[in-house]
Amino acid sequence: MEVQGRIKMVGETQTFGSNGFRKREIVVTTEEQYPQHIMVEFVQDKTDLLNSYKEGQQVKISINLRGREWVNPQGETKYFNSIQGWRIEAAQSEAGGENLPPVPPADAFEPAGDLNEDDHDDLPF
Repeated sequence: MEVQGRIKMVGETQTFGSNGFRKREIVVTTEEQYPQHIMVEFVQDKTDLLNSYKEGQQVKISINLRGREWVNPQGETKYFNSIQGWRIEAAQSEAGGENLPPVPPADAFEPAGDLNEDDHDDLPF
C-alpha cells in the first residue's frame, strides 16, 4: 500500500529499551477534498530513510499495516494498529510531466468538416 501527500512533520529518531529499538515518525498530509494527517512510523534501520526529507516536500511512502494484541493487567484484551513505512520517495510534481510530451491546446485541432451522416459507424458502442 502507499500513502501520498506533503510532509507536515519529520520527527527525531527515538531509542527504546535495553536492546536499542529505534523508531522515527513522519506525518504526511494527503491532498484530497478532506485532507488527512497520516502518521507513519519507520523502525530500526529504516529510520535513516527520512534523513534527506524536509517539511513541505511531496512524497510517496510504501507502507504496511501492522496490528497487535495486548492484555492489560486487568485481563482485558486491547488491539492496536500502526502504519509502518518501509520506503519513501519524492513524488512527481503536479506540473512536472517532464517525461511526457506537451499536449497542444484543444483549439489547435481543426474540426472534421467532411462527415457524412449516412456513413456506417462500425464502433461497437
